[in-house]
Amino acid sequence: MVSDWEPWETLVIPKRLPLAFAFMTAWMPLTEADDTHTARWPSFRGQQAEGISEGWRLPTDWSVETGEGIRWSRAVLGLAHSSPIVWDSRIFVVTAVSLDGEAELKIGLYGSGDAVEEESSNRFLLLCFDRETGALLWERTLREGVPRAKRHPKATHANTTPCTDGRSLVTFLGSEGLYCHSLEGELLWERDLGVLDVGAPGYADPKYQWGYASSPVLHGDHIFIQCDQQQGSYVAALDLSNGETVWRTDRDELPTWGTPTVITQGSTPQLVLNGFQHIGGYDLETGAPLWWMHGGGDVPVPTPVAWRNLVFITNAHGRQSPVYAIPIEARGALSTEPESADLAWSHTKRGNYMQTPLVYRDLLYTCHDTGVLSCYRAATGELLYRERLGEGRTAYTASPVAGDGKIFVTSEEGDVHILAAGETFAPLAHNRLGESCLASPAIARGSLFFRTRGQLIAVGD
Repeated sequence: MVSDWEPWETLVIPKRLPLAFAFMTAWMPLTEADDTHTARWPSFRGQQAEGISEGWRLPTDWSVETGEGIRWSRAVLGLAHSSPIVWDSRIFVVTAVSLDGEAELKIGLYGSGDAVEEESSNRFLLLCFDRETGALLWERTLREGVPRAKRHPKATHANTTPCTDGRSLVTFLGSEGLYCHSLEGELLWERDLGVLDVGAPGYADPKYQWGYASSPVLHGDHIFIQCDQQQGSYVAALDLSNGETVWRTDRDELPTWGTPTVITQGSTPQLVLNGFQHIGGYDLETGAPLWWMHGGGDVPVPTPVAWRNLVFITNAHGRQSPVYAIPIEARGALSTEPESADLAWSHTKRGNYMQTPLVYRDLLYTCHDTGVLSCYRAATGELLYRERLGEGRTAYTASPVAGDGKIFVTSEEGDVHILAAGETFAPLAHNRLGESCLASPAIARGSLFFRTRGQLIAVGD
């Protein structure tokens, strides 16, 4: 059901009919099996933050300007870095719409730490679109009012990505509340966790509030949230059925912006968190710390990713920018010294500031804010190449994704660089989205879904 407030308009892009047969054969699934996994990208960076979707061919060349290779494009009002998520035939997006005109957003290599001055009322919306057509199926207003905390000029009031298990749809907007809906848009419950003061580490001052950005994670009957702030940081598991706290573990931590990752490999399932004062893994059932370490960049943003028997942590701000490869079975206090036996391997000066790394086909990819892409052997940390994407004049915030043997890296100006996965630097194409893009894309059934400054764009055919 669409409300009377009607800013949504589908922009149907015509396709070139003479190419229909070629496209039809090119975009058939790689296998005959109807694998529902390929139609699901249920949370930030998909399954376990992997950022990978296999089983279908993915596009290499497209043009938003001409419509070639574009399935549909949908205008979406508001300002958000929230990524789209996909469950079967539906796409879910969160946005914050200023009721006093378009909100301003800075892009580029912008280093100021100030917050945006007091803003007008916002309407915080949860939107559901049809994956095949882009039609708006329903919208829900989560909250309307003046934001309870400020944001960084490059951030938004809707930075976090929702998550779903196919029955419940969870949205956590930090200070603006936690919400659980059915996939039909019925509100099941909501919870106010208070104001989360997230800003420059050590500055408990509203002028340095930068906005909450850690997305919720679903596993089994629990929702996991990471609430690192100026004072009173914690990690918690909540009951999916009602939002009540199952366990809560205090953290000696300053503000962070990374999403936690559920890791089921190993002897004890764990929730792994990035951090500065406390990087670590927590027992999924009890919240008890399993292992912990200190160090790295003092503004941690990237989400941990797992591969085989390793967990990869990277961050970068201040004097350090490490990449850590940590054994999944690590326990207790770990040393971050370069030659530490606690780590499988590490580098001290090659980490990411904003982007979550990608492990694909046994290789680890990290991308610097300036667009310098590094590729390592995931098992050993051996550097295979380090090359610049573009001309070095734009910033990169969205995290890379992969599938069909291709790596997709998006700049803040909406330039999508496509590379062949492998041990050598092999660019395949460079396509433009036509708008700024700081949200990480989703992939489902041979299509990529980009949330740009004002559009939700489905690339594929």
